[in-house]
Amino acid sequence: MIRITGFILLFLISLTLCQNEEKAKTKTEEEVKIEMKIESAAFKEGSMIPVKYTCDGDDISPPLNWSGVPEGTQSFALINDDPDAPVGLWVHWVLYNIPAEIRELPEDIPVDKKLKDGSKNGINSWRRYGYGGPCPPGGTHRYFFKLYALDSVLDLKHGATKVKLEKAMEGHILVQAQLMGRYKR
Repeated sequence: MIRITGFILLFLISLTLCQNEEKAKTKTEEEVKIEMKIESAAFKEGSMIPVKYTCDGDDISPPLNWSGVPEGTQSFALINDDPDAPVGLWVHWVLYNIPAEIRELPEDIPVDKKLKDGSKNGINSWRRYGYGGPCPPGGTHRYFFKLYALDSVLDLKHGATKVKLEKAMEGHILVQAQLMGRYKR
């Protein structure tokens, strides 16, 4: 009788430990699953970018906002490019060292080398600082706004190219989010 009671007690303890381990495993998987999201009030994922934000309009940057930022984020970087350009990938905007507490960029971000909040504009494919809007020579092009949460503030001077920024971000990307808009002239 003592052996049976001891066996049942041992079985119940093992079962409880397994359930607690499974709960801990599930919680860890949920904590790891971080989904940062980037959006714009000006256009939705996959939709047309309004003329205002293109070379046919005011050529100003669209408003962007993001959520789901992981713990440990020290800064953000943003790259906006067009993979459909006839000459290959065309970079429209490189912006980095965006402070970690920022969760949105209003429209019409200045094209200054360094912004008031410490963010730095890089060089786009026009060899200019800041944003240059969609201006496809023909057809409908896709424009990707890629936001990176980084575990550090990058040691880069203003005016970095996309290639230099990507190199500096290696090993520092916590998570990435993307928004794609289209434009046709």
